[in-house]
Amino acid sequence: MSRGLLVTGGAGFIGANFVYHWCERHPEDRVVVYDALTYAGNRASLGPLEGAGQIIFIEGDICDGQRVRKALTDHEIDTLVHFAAESHVDRSITGPDAFIQTNLIGTYTLLAAAKEVFLAGSGRPHRFHHVSTDEVFGSLGPKDPAFIETLRYEPNSPYSASKAGSDHLVRAYHHTYGLEVTTSNCSNNYGPFHFPEKLIPLCLTNILDGRPLPVYGDGTNIRDWLYVVDHAQGIERVITDGQVGDTYNIGGNNEWANIDIVRLLCSALNERFRENPELVSRYPESPAARGEAESLITYVEDRAGHDWRYAIDATKIEQDLGFSPSETFETGIAKTLDWYLNHESWWRPLLKS
Repeated sequence: MSRGLLVTGGAGFIGANFVYHWCERHPEDRVVVYDALTYAGNRASLGPLEGAGQIIFIEGDICDGQRVRKALTDHEIDTLVHFAAESHVDRSITGPDAFIQTNLIGTYTLLAAAKEVFLAGSGRPHRFHHVSTDEVFGSLGPKDPAFIETLRYEPNSPYSASKAGSDHLVRAYHHTYGLEVTTSNCSNNYGPFHFPEKLIPLCLTNILDGRPLPVYGDGTNIRDWLYVVDHAQGIERVITDGQVGDTYNIGGNNEWANIDIVRLLCSALNERFRENPELVSRYPESPAARGEAESLITYVEDRAGHDWRYAIDATKIEQDLGFSPSETFETGIAKTLDWYLNHESWWRPLLKS
């Protein structure tokens, strides 16, 4: 039986990777991408799918309830996958208004529209899947156990607070109205189509252009890293097999200090330049051409409220749904590096954003 999917934020980093994965795995389904195309949304990311007629694209704001309801009705949607969010912590500190509007009001608007359309009359089978973050759980100490789904929320930034609020709204719409929801909380993602303001793509593109690599504080903050295609596979498993009303952590089982990530990327690019002389002519300003990418590392003042460590305990999704990541960090980073080297036409224009 085919599905009709509406994917909010489907032109963003994780959303676009999910759309590619779903279209490959479920070619019989109707996939509608709904995206406001803010700075982090890039319609070009979906060009091959749109050109082949595999998706329908709607440019729209998730806060526009009338437009959302029309999309759900016109395209006979029964599965709403909600990625759309403001997500950069630094931006939430300097401009929290957009995070409250998109992450809280936007999620509420989607829930209200889904309630009206999915539960109309006698109701019909449906799913509202909400994509959240591990940051809602707050910060861990060096010996604290990893986040589990039932841990108390302790968000520390306007971004994580707005995502925590959206998680609670999704839960409330299930328990109050019977909306069939699932939620997933993920660790830090990396991979193709990642907007170059985040750590890994920022470092990759800055190394290639010979720009400084800013590292907050002493660089010892720790994150759990998940290859984005693995994340897409995990969400697929939750949508197809997850228990309605449940929350699932999706993690990479892969903790790294930020400074070690930066050094790893420097070493990997130094090696690529040694192996491929053509890169030297493409990126003549890069110290990697001389095997000196680490010379770009620059320590900067730590950001306000910087959480020290995140770590996901993904036991539940592994035991209940049989899902675990396919990529190791080494294979995932290699694929990511290759993608950025082969897709400069995608990321180069974004450096001006």
